[in-house]
Amino acid sequence: MVLKEFKIRSYECQFDRAQVEDLERRCKVGPSESVLDTMGDPMCRIRNCPMYIMLVAEMDNELVGVIQGSIKTVTLHNHHPNKDMAKVGYVLGLRVSPHNRKKGIGSSLVQKLEEWFTSNDVDYAYMATEKENHASINLFMNKFGYIKFRTPSILINPVNHHPFGISSNIEIARIKVEKAESLYRGFMGASTEFFPSDIENILTNNLSLGTWVAYFKGDSGFGNLEGKVPNSWAMLSVWNCGEIFKLRLGKTPLSCMLFTKSLSLMNRIFPCLKLPTLPNFFSPFGFYFIYGVYQEGPFSGKLVRALCKFVHNMASKTEHCKIIVTEVGETDHELIHHVPHWKLFSCPDLWCIKALKKNGRTNRFHELTNTPPRGLFVDPREV
Repeated sequence: MVLKEFKIRSYECQFDRAQVEDLERRCKVGPSESVLDTMGDPMCRIRNCPMYIMLVAEMDNELVGVIQGSIKTVTLHNHHPNKDMAKVGYVLGLRVSPHNRKKGIGSSLVQKLEEWFTSNDVDYAYMATEKENHASINLFMNKFGYIKFRTPSILINPVNHHPFGISSNIEIARIKVEKAESLYRGFMGASTEFFPSDIENILTNNLSLGTWVAYFKGDSGFGNLEGKVPNSWAMLSVWNCGEIFKLRLGKTPLSCMLFTKSLSLMNRIFPCLKLPTLPNFFSPFGFYFIYGVYQEGPFSGKLVRALCKFVHNMASKTEHCKIIVTEVGETDHELIHHVPHWKLFSCPDLWCIKALKKNGRTNRFHELTNTPPRGLFVDPREV
């Protein structure tokens, strides 16, 4: 059997948009077979990044594959103060049409994207996938030499119509972008992996709904940019993913379906209990992504939980926001405990990384991949 030839080229919106959107609909993602609706902009997931590209694979005038990539500068580790910044390339959105798999299309797309990274002086390439996505893991690890790097947790909390109560002794305040940038750089910039050098561009983006801090009433509040912080305080920011794309589930696990029916029945019998209800995930929905979560002080866990409740109440007032998503590093055990989420929907993530520069970088890469994980900053532009 003779395999048909295909070519890899850059995405051209005028000619390729409809085919890329159709390909996205046909390539269901994950166990739930979720479908991504890019609402007319297939590049919406990378368009807000400092540098980005989309490549397509074309065969007989038909698009049979697509991949996206972005580039930014981040903090990786602080063992070498003068060398803790690196240029990284993120690989995402690899799709190959179901009838054209196992023909080398996915490999060619990854190879061409890595060439683009190299031409732009990228130090490391990385990707994120579900732990159960064996095809993706085999492609990147076995064929392209990526290695397991971090295993953060994706925490998902459904939005329902019952607002959460917040303790009256907790103060929640929205802070200005300048103050938020100062706090992020001061408290997360040198100690958090993958902290972006252009944090100000994230905070000023129209999709970023704001940054909020929480502290106990009676404690010293937040003064000027150089002022002191309270003894216990917490901070987070919110990104409106639903503004640029929507999700829809193709199927629901049996355990989730039974749980949903049980909750619905209990709500009808005992409405006074105000049990949480599950949204309809089979129609397109948006979500809020909580990023830049930070806590400090002996009682800061309560403040994190209060902030998350505040975000939920804010989301419950919007029509299309059905879930709130947070991703935290594997060492952030306290955050996992204090961020409200349903274990039924939450899942582990897998980040894999590869060094693209060989000369003089071997020791640094070995140190990077063998250093115990620290706090992790998940860029909302790459969700």
